[in-house]
Amino acid sequence: MISNNNNECFTIGRIAPDFTAITTQGTITLSQYIGKWIILFSHPGDFTPVCTSEFIALAELAPEFEERNVQLLGISIDSNPSHLEWLYNIYQFSGVTIPFPLISDRDAQISNLYGMVNPDRIYEQSVRDVFIIDPLRKIRAILTYPATVGRNIYELLRIIDALQVSDQYSVSTPANWVPGQPVIAPIPYTYEGLLERVNDPESLNIQCSQWYMCFKDYSELTQDNTESQIPLDGETNILE
Repeated sequence: MISNNNNECFTIGRIAPDFTAITTQGTITLSQYIGKWIILFSHPGDFTPVCTSEFIALAELAPEFEERNVQLLGISIDSNPSHLEWLYNIYQFSGVTIPFPLISDRDAQISNLYGMVNPDRIYEQSVRDVFIIDPLRKIRAILTYPATVGRNIYELLRIIDALQVSDQYSVSTPANWVPGQPVIAPIPYTYEGLLERVNDPESLNIQCSQWYMCFKDYSELTQDNTESQIPLDGETNILE
């Protein structure tokens, strides 16, 4: 649970606060991305080795995020000229072009709004936070890393995959799940439903180790849930 300077707690399910910001791709607002998934991530500073490795990794996997209708947004308190110089330096030595906007939050207004700034900080630098925001602009996941630990970009993709599958098919995903593996069927909320699972799980197309722990084959999802699907491309009733 993260708090900003107004002592508001940022928890999963809250609407992500809107903002307007200068970036390396011009002025943007968060609300302009309604209908897309957003990964808003902070980094401690430009021209730092861990952050550089993250930006290269994110750029290399940018097509994977784009396929999932995800907009990447980086942010730090460095100036926009610093951002531009750093991104150009990355291109010079690696040949990698950073395809997503990098927000300049010079006065830390956005960082404070999202609780990214440690109130006990010694140095002016953002915490390495990640906010995963859905097409309805709801915060769906919050991750915080220490400055010395680079983020696992494949894990960010996995979280997006899990959230999109859960939303589309009303299922859950078990530990270490990756696309293609079985998913967890919703638990029954009546005793009758419990007995149905115990006595005839085959009719429900599930495999159970316990009545409350039943799995469904990933390949069967589209066959069994066509009427209740939510499009992954964000074409849902969105905020106005």
